[in-house]
Amino acid sequence: MTVWELAVIGGGPAGLSAAYAAARRGVRTLVVERAAHPRYKTCGGGLTGTSLAAVASRIEVPVHDAVDQVTFTLDGRRPLTRRHRPGRLVSMVRREEFDDRLRAAAVAAGAEVRERATVRALDQTPDGVRLRLADDTTFLARTVVGADGSSGVSARYVGVRYRQVDLGLELELPVPPHQQAQWRHRMLLDWGPLPGSYAWVFPKGDRLTVGVIAGRGEGDRTREYLRCFVDRLGLAGTAPVHDTGHLTRCRAEDSPLRRGRVLVAGDAAGLLEPWTREGISYALRSGELAGEAVADADLTGYERAVEQRLVPSIRAGYRLLDVFSRWPEFFHAAVATPPGWRAFTRFCRGRSDFGQLVEGLPVRTALALAARLPNPRARQP
Repeated sequence: MTVWELAVIGGGPAGLSAAYAAARRGVRTLVVERAAHPRYKTCGGGLTGTSLAAVASRIEVPVHDAVDQVTFTLDGRRPLTRRHRPGRLVSMVRREEFDDRLRAAAVAAGAEVRERATVRALDQTPDGVRLRLADDTTFLARTVVGADGSSGVSARYVGVRYRQVDLGLELELPVPPHQQAQWRHRMLLDWGPLPGSYAWVFPKGDRLTVGVIAGRGEGDRTREYLRCFVDRLGLAGTAPVHDTGHLTRCRAEDSPLRRGRVLVAGDAAGLLEPWTREGISYALRSGELAGEAVADADLTGYERAVEQRLVPSIRAGYRLLDVFSRWPEFFHAAVATPPGWRAFTRFCRGRSDFGQLVEGLPVRTALALAARLPNPRARQP
């Protein structure tokens, strides 16, 4: 039986980052992906400066639009548009292209990618980890990095626990040239009517990615929010290229990151920011940390690195979400102020994460005051 030093389950940003980091240091690495690249992935596809920095040495990012202007609305009301004069805030990509470039980089680093192969079960033995595929073939790996999403086999095997589950709905809408010009370099964020919800429009050349996200259990109201949002945009008659939905799951703070020689990264570990539900930067960074830990033969080092580098901003995201769920008006008013806009632009450009932002005295004081206010949405049916 062929024995791999590292088997990576999942060919998304987390898995391919782990494979790249390990393979370039000489680790014999196999990536097992159930689909075939390039494949569509439900995702907003907005890359912040943190994500761009994580892949800067690996790939040329296939950017379809560089956003420097943001329009904010409060459930369709009180529009506010701000522009970042120095330039780009967020880079818009299509995930099928972005992930395929990551795949090519991992292969160039020495990893092997096996597509259209689904891992069904894991079993640790004294020799390593045995993986069984859907066709009942098996192979052995010394170590496994699970990056197959929150509903995948690796998350179940490790026993990942989640504090928050949300439903995201997304449309990929083709638009004619005059609408492309209207949205070029501009994105829209709408603070929604459901607690913790928001919607977005991300421009990508001849397409707009339009979506909403809200807490799980509000499926009908979330779908109605998307319908009303698209109608307000004047896009109700546009037939989507893709019409998809997915659940995002954010980890509980005491959730495990590994079980023996099986590590989990990205969505499989529940590593994403709870307020924005941004996950690409966490997938890229946690995958790289996992691959480096395997190359260093220091699996506990992965757990320490995640706790030190990623968990503080996730913890801050929960604090922001708590206040945002009750007082979206507070956030809408905040981005209209110079300090609020600076904080937003610093986050988008990767100059500060939420952990650093909420530790600043103005934000910390504002959040503390807002947290003491009564919850106006608690009275809503």
